[in-house]
Amino acid sequence: MLSPAPANLRRRTAVPLTIGVTSHRNIPAREEAAVRARICEFFAMLWQEFPDLQLLVLSALAEGGDQWVAEEALAAGAQLIAPLPMARAQYAEDFPSSASRARFDALCDQAEIIELTGADEDAPDGESNLSPVSDRDRSYANAGIYVSAHCHILLAIWDGKDTELFGGTSQIVRFHLSGLKPASIERRQSPPRTNLLGNDHGRLLFHIVCSRDTPGGTPAAPLQPLQTFWRVGGTTLPGTGPMPAEFHAMFAQTSEFNADYAKYRARIDARDALRQADAGNAATAQPSALDRLFRAADWLALHFQRRVLFAMRSLYTLAALMGIAFTVYDNLPAQDEMLNVFLLLFALGGLLVVIANRRSWHRKYLDYRALAEGLRVQSYWRRAGISLTGDPEFARDNFLQKQDVELGWIRNAMRSAALESAAGQNAPDELRDVIREWVGDAQQGGQLEYYSRKAAQRARTHRVTQTIGAAALCVGIGISVVLALLASKLSADAKNILVVTMAVFSIVAAVREAYAYKKADKELIKQYRFMQRLFADARAALDRTTEPAEQCEILRMLGEASLAEHVEWALMHRQRPLEHTRF
Repeated sequence: MLSPAPANLRRRTAVPLTIGVTSHRNIPAREEAAVRARICEFFAMLWQEFPDLQLLVLSALAEGGDQWVAEEALAAGAQLIAPLPMARAQYAEDFPSSASRARFDALCDQAEIIELTGADEDAPDGESNLSPVSDRDRSYANAGIYVSAHCHILLAIWDGKDTELFGGTSQIVRFHLSGLKPASIERRQSPPRTNLLGNDHGRLLFHIVCSRDTPGGTPAAPLQPLQTFWRVGGTTLPGTGPMPAEFHAMFAQTSEFNADYAKYRARIDARDALRQADAGNAATAQPSALDRLFRAADWLALHFQRRVLFAMRSLYTLAALMGIAFTVYDNLPAQDEMLNVFLLLFALGGLLVVIANRRSWHRKYLDYRALAEGLRVQSYWRRAGISLTGDPEFARDNFLQKQDVELGWIRNAMRSAALESAAGQNAPDELRDVIREWVGDAQQGGQLEYYSRKAAQRARTHRVTQTIGAAALCVGIGISVVLALLASKLSADAKNILVVTMAVFSIVAAVREAYAYKKADKELIKQYRFMQRLFADARAALDRTTEPAEQCEILRMLGEASLAEHVEWALMHRQRPLEHTRF
């Protein structure tokens, strides 16, 4: 049997591996020990496969499997967060005996509590603002949906029977695998959201089969108690086998991000401290987990962007030198050593590409930038009060949906960040600050100033490329005219020198054009100008209203448009990887 790692190896990581739990309450006592053993094996398997990932367990702490998972998680060294379906005092009413309530209280004392539905502040102590049945059931359903929406793997201790019991384990499993909410859960008044790039099949469930202590409580045929399965959408695999490969790769990339964060954490923290000192905010409150993760992702994206740009500039410089070396070898006498120079430059380019690809500079740059941009929207939405605790319809649900499932780690990171930020106190109303910091204006910061500046910068860069191309064309035409008019008067060496000169200008212009294409300069000019107009329109719309609700709706639409545009950016650059044979 697998054994969990020692407790002293349990450490917090930037992005944890979050396990949610949904379970029946009335599991027969005769199965408890065996179910607990399956839970322990599940945790041990995760520790063994991903030793660098902290385990975080979401459990509503209901009697039965919820509490068993919570207890085994704490014993294994995992962090416990308890999203309670209502205020703790109200929820405690569901534990009738003193022993069950003491067990509940003991787990609460070891968990980070999130109260998803609180009592009316004006109600006397002990009185609930929930109606006897329907509202309470809705609270349980909302808690189950919250757990599913914020976890990376849902652990379901379930008899496998599809039922319409409102908020029951069957409905939560269905929601996790298909996205279908229980019919009575209130939905947004806005039109249903659609995934930006298609359906998301990136939700994983681990099923431990159990019985129920009721007449006819055996599992659905042909299931047998204590069997285990991996479930993804409509696909079922044996739980005794390995995790589906695409999810293993997803969690491995999460672990890789955590490793990069740990490696560069001192430099990231130093930059943040310097920024706070420059802004005079040294004494301000510590940033939320969401903001810290954004700053880490942003720093790492810039770090790997610099490496990618270094690799690209080096490759295209080598390409130009290779072309020049071969032209000299081919056209000038006594230049045989230029062939060796050509081969050496080619080898250097190949070595650089191997290093860049092995260290995943390009992929990490795109992934970490995608994560940072998603977290930027998520952070500003949270600060503006646009997303409410327990609301699963968030930036992550509409982001990078049709990419490789491996990119689901980005949405997982956003889920974890939203969970941690929700676990703290609600931020004060910062709508005005959000508008100033996020939208800004064309002269005083914000994304509007950023996109205005970047559009102008890219336009200047594109003009340089065009100028080099025009210069090369003029030189080529000029030399061609000279060769045509003076062909009989020029020596062979002079002709060769002129040909080499024309070739050098042509090579430089061609390489510069190829470099501009690889960086997608033309496309980025259009994108930056589009984003500039988008934020300018948002700024104008925000200035026309003083109603917070209207301003929040503008910010919501702005965030969704920003995420959609960033998906296009990610797709465009993913199609332009570093390749040795094409520079």
